Amino acid sequence: MTTVARTQFPAIAANLEKWLPVAGRVLIAAIFLLSGFSKIADPAGSIAYIQSVGLPLPAFALAGAIAVEIVGSLLLIAGYRVRAVATVIALFSVATAVFFHNNLADQNQFIHFFKNIAIAGGLLQIAAFGSGRD
Repeated sequence: MTTVARTQFPAIAANLEKWLPVAGRVLIAAIFLLSGFSKIADPAGSIAYIQSVGLPLPAFALAGAIAVEIVGSLLLIAGYRVRAVATVIALFSVATAVFFHNNLADQNQFIHFFKNIAIAGGLLQIAAFGSGRD
Protein backbone atom coordinates (compact mmCIF):
# COMPACT_ATOMS: atom_id res chain seq x y z
CA MET A 1 0.00 0.00 0.00
CA THR A 2 1.39 3.42 -0.91
CA THR A 3 2.31 6.07 1.61
CA VAL A 4 -0.35 8.38 0.17
CA ALA A 5 -3.06 5.74 0.65
CA ARG A 6 -1.89 5.10 4.21
CA THR A 7 -2.06 8.77 5.14
CA GLN A 8 -5.33 9.53 3.37
CA PHE A 9 -7.20 6.39 4.40
CA PRO A 10 -5.51 5.06 7.55
CA ALA A 11 -8.43 2.89 8.73
CA ILE A 12 -8.83 1.23 5.34
CA ALA A 13 -5.08 0.76 5.04
CA ALA A 14 -4.88 -0.85 8.48
CA ASN A 15 -7.72 -3.25 7.67
CA LEU A 16 -6.21 -4.20 4.31
CA GLU A 17 -2.81 -4.79 5.85
CA LYS A 18 -4.47 -7.01 8.46
CA TRP A 19 -6.80 -9.04 6.23
CA LEU A 20 -5.10 -9.30 2.81
CA PRO A 21 -2.37 -11.67 4.04
CA VAL A 22 -5.01 -13.87 5.69
CA ALA A 23 -7.12 -13.91 2.53
CA GLY A 24 -4.06 -14.72 0.43
CA ARG A 25 -3.08 -17.62 2.69
CA VAL A 26 -6.64 -19.01 2.65
CA LEU A 27 -6.88 -18.76 -1.13
CA ILE A 28 -3.52 -20.39 -1.82
CA ALA A 29 -4.14 -23.09 0.80
CA ALA A 30 -7.57 -23.98 -0.61
CA ILE A 31 -6.18 -25.91 -3.58
CA PHE A 32 -4.03 -28.07 -1.30
CA LEU A 33 -6.82 -28.70 1.19
CA LEU A 34 -9.18 -29.85 -1.57
CA SER A 35 -6.49 -31.97 -3.18
CA GLY A 36 -5.66 -33.67 0.11
CA PHE A 37 -9.29 -34.51 0.78
CA SER A 38 -9.70 -35.88 -2.75
CA LYS A 39 -6.75 -38.20 -2.11
CA ILE A 40 -8.41 -39.43 1.09
CA ALA A 41 -11.66 -40.00 -0.82
CA ASP A 42 -9.92 -42.15 -3.47
CA PRO A 43 -6.72 -43.65 -2.08
CA ALA A 44 -6.65 -46.47 -4.63
CA GLY A 45 -6.86 -44.01 -7.52
CA SER A 46 -4.21 -41.82 -5.95
CA ILE A 47 -1.87 -44.77 -5.43
CA ALA A 48 -2.43 -45.89 -9.01
CA TYR A 49 -1.56 -42.38 -10.24
CA ILE A 50 1.63 -42.34 -8.13
CA GLN A 51 2.57 -45.77 -9.50
CA SER A 52 1.90 -44.63 -13.07
CA VAL A 53 4.80 -42.17 -12.91
CA GLY A 54 7.13 -44.79 -11.42
CA LEU A 55 7.62 -43.37 -7.93
CA PRO A 56 8.63 -45.92 -5.29
CA LEU A 57 6.60 -46.63 -2.15
CA PRO A 58 3.30 -45.24 -3.45
CA ALA A 59 1.40 -45.75 -0.19
CA PHE A 60 4.09 -43.85 1.70
CA ALA A 61 4.09 -41.13 -0.98
CA LEU A 62 0.31 -40.86 -0.68
CA ALA A 63 0.48 -40.48 3.10
CA GLY A 64 3.17 -37.81 2.71
CA ALA A 65 1.18 -35.93 0.09
CA ILE A 66 -1.96 -35.98 2.24
CA ALA A 67 0.02 -34.75 5.25
CA VAL A 68 1.65 -31.92 3.33
CA GLU A 69 -1.60 -30.89 1.66
CA ILE A 70 -4.00 -31.05 4.59
CA VAL A 71 -1.79 -30.29 7.57
CA GLY A 72 0.24 -27.75 5.60
CA SER A 73 -2.80 -25.91 4.32
CA LEU A 74 -4.42 -25.79 7.77
CA LEU A 75 -1.20 -24.44 9.32
CA LEU A 76 -0.93 -21.88 6.54
CA ILE A 77 -4.51 -20.73 7.08
CA ALA A 78 -3.98 -20.56 10.84
CA GLY A 79 -0.85 -18.50 10.34
CA TYR A 80 1.33 -20.90 12.30
CA ARG A 81 5.02 -20.96 11.28
CA VAL A 82 4.00 -19.80 7.82
CA ARG A 83 7.53 -19.26 6.52
CA ALA A 84 8.53 -22.88 7.10
CA VAL A 85 5.15 -24.27 6.06
CA ALA A 86 5.06 -22.21 2.86
CA THR A 87 8.58 -23.37 2.00
CA VAL A 88 7.64 -27.04 2.43
CA ILE A 89 4.49 -26.67 0.33
CA ALA A 90 6.41 -24.74 -2.34
CA LEU A 91 8.95 -27.57 -2.60
CA PHE A 92 6.08 -30.06 -2.75
CA SER A 93 4.49 -28.05 -5.58
CA VAL A 94 7.71 -28.02 -7.60
CA ALA A 95 8.25 -31.75 -7.02
CA THR A 96 4.67 -32.43 -8.11
CA ALA A 97 5.20 -30.40 -11.27
CA VAL A 98 8.43 -32.24 -12.10
CA PHE A 99 7.20 -35.78 -11.39
CA PHE A 100 3.55 -35.60 -12.46
CA HIS A 101 3.28 -32.85 -15.06
CA ASN A 102 6.55 -33.07 -16.99
CA ASN A 103 5.15 -33.81 -20.46
CA LEU A 104 5.24 -30.20 -21.61
CA ALA A 105 4.28 -31.17 -25.16
CA ASP A 106 0.79 -32.00 -23.80
CA GLN A 107 -1.02 -28.67 -23.35
CA ASN A 108 -2.90 -29.89 -20.27
CA GLN A 109 0.32 -31.04 -18.60
CA PHE A 110 2.00 -27.78 -19.63
CA ILE A 111 -0.74 -25.80 -17.89
CA HIS A 112 -0.58 -27.96 -14.74
CA PHE A 113 3.21 -27.74 -14.66
CA PHE A 114 3.24 -23.95 -14.75
CA LYS A 115 0.24 -23.70 -12.39
CA ASN A 116 2.30 -25.60 -9.83
CA ILE A 117 5.33 -23.40 -10.47
CA ALA A 118 3.21 -20.25 -10.10
CA ILE A 119 1.72 -21.54 -6.84
CA ALA A 120 5.24 -22.27 -5.61
CA GLY A 121 6.12 -18.66 -6.44
CA GLY A 122 3.22 -17.38 -4.36
CA LEU A 123 4.23 -19.64 -1.50
CA LEU A 124 7.81 -18.36 -1.70
CA GLN A 125 6.41 -14.83 -1.32
CA ILE A 126 4.76 -15.99 1.89
CA ALA A 127 8.01 -17.66 2.96
CA ALA A 128 9.90 -14.44 2.32
CA PHE A 129 7.47 -11.99 3.92
CA GLY A 130 5.75 -14.09 6.56
CA SER A 131 2.17 -14.20 7.73
CA GLY A 132 1.51 -10.49 7.58
CA ARG A 133 1.67 -10.31 11.38
CA ASP A 134 5.46 -10.50 11.51
